[in-house]
Amino acid sequence: MKLVYTGKTKNVYALENGNYLLKFKDDCTGKDGVFDPGENSVGLTIEGVGDVNLRMSIYFFDKINAAGIATHYVSANLNDTTMEVLPAKPFGKGLEVICRKKAVGSFLRRYRDYVEEGADLPYYVETTFKNDALGDPLVTKDGLVDLGVMTAEQYDTVKEMTQQITKIVSDDLQEKGLELYDIKFEYGYDKNGNVILIDEIASGNMRVYQDGKYIDPMTLSKLFFAK
Repeated sequence: MKLVYTGKTKNVYALENGNYLLKFKDDCTGKDGVFDPGENSVGLTIEGVGDVNLRMSIYFFDKINAAGIATHYVSANLNDTTMEVLPAKPFGKGLEVICRKKAVGSFLRRYRDYVEEGADLPYYVETTFKNDALGDPLVTKDGLVDLGVMTAEQYDTVKEMTQQITKIVSDDLQEKGLELYDIKFEYGYDKNGNVILIDEIASGNMRVYQDGKYIDPMTLSKLFFAK
């Protein structure tokens, strides 16, 4: 294996078969020793975080693949906290796709003149460039197309996949007595230009409530896998 990228929460290795291996770490984003998935730097290490993030990713990737939606997931090894994935190129220098079911967070801060906190949203999809220095700026479909980040057809595919995947995750959480408010995804494209879901699907990428109260990612992971 050859190390090709060192990330905040995962390292990426190139495999001889042309695929890649993601090594999940126990490092967490945060500040002053407090876990915060919204932070842009590693703030602490929590034993077992990598394992539970991988377990949740495996769980949802299996469901999404079974639904016929393309992802980069190939297999995983819980013993060494790794996941084998197909090669994929990210859009631009990195793009985050958010699907919102409730008006909270940055959406509410931007549009509070037009919507009440917690109002229902119809699987609202928005895209932001991954850029810590600029605060992950929003970008529209026209912007993505005109800047050459993706084609209009690829955007439409990303939006449709996002709404389908969000429903899969939301329905599953609902069965566990949990309510999904919003979730963040990343996508790439294969050598033929086909859009595929990449990265991970873990508690730190979603905002979930139970009985009207926000559930932090660590607690969510424990509740998700509770017997």
